[in-house]
Amino acid sequence: MVLCLGFMRNSTRQDKRTRKYPTAFVFFTMALRGRTKLADERIFFVTTTVIGFTKIFTQDIYSDIFIKNIQHYQKKYEFMLLAYVIMPSHFHWIVMLHPKRGTISQIMRDIKKYSAWDIMEKIEEREPDMLGIFEKAAIGFKNQRRKFWMPRFDDEVIRNERMFWTKLHYIHKNPVKAGLVESSEKYKYSSARNYINNDHSIIMVDTSYAGIEIR
Repeated sequence: MVLCLGFMRNSTRQDKRTRKYPTAFVFFTMALRGRTKLADERIFFVTTTVIGFTKIFTQDIYSDIFIKNIQHYQKKYEFMLLAYVIMPSHFHWIVMLHPKRGTISQIMRDIKKYSAWDIMEKIEEREPDMLGIFEKAAIGFKNQRRKFWMPRFDDEVIRNERMFWTKLHYIHKNPVKAGLVESSEKYKYSSARNYINNDHSIIMVDTSYAGIEIR
């Protein structure tokens, strides 16, 4: 099945990057690679949020630390990153789990725990005045001096192709709707760059799994 959708770019204005793609449409071919059905509960859409919706990820240095933590645990758990966006105060991603490695709860536990340690260490070094936000949030939690992430995360199993494309579209449109950029691929910490520009310089995203081809 081939779907032709135009949601990945809002503008028909052409520049050097898009000149060879005159309509700037995205063609989705879901019949590639002999994939199993999405209903096997291995693909998840996940959201997690910084405590108090603190906009810590407006600074690249903290987003880069978070990316490095994702990369580290990707090696450990062998999950496949299908889409992501790091917003100023929260994070969305679509991830496909390895059937014999960790659960989504184990992956999120480790990423949240150790990214929090690394980010808090950098905040203490650069912006110690901010520490009060995270120290106050830890009150009432045993053996915690500071709390960076909200206690839980939200996850949904991706059960069909329609849901996959809906969540992918939502992720890529987040920075645009928030007024941070004019077009999805201009946001630095978004897989829109991977899909549209084939730019994997921030983190590798498996765009071929989705069967996406830009013409």
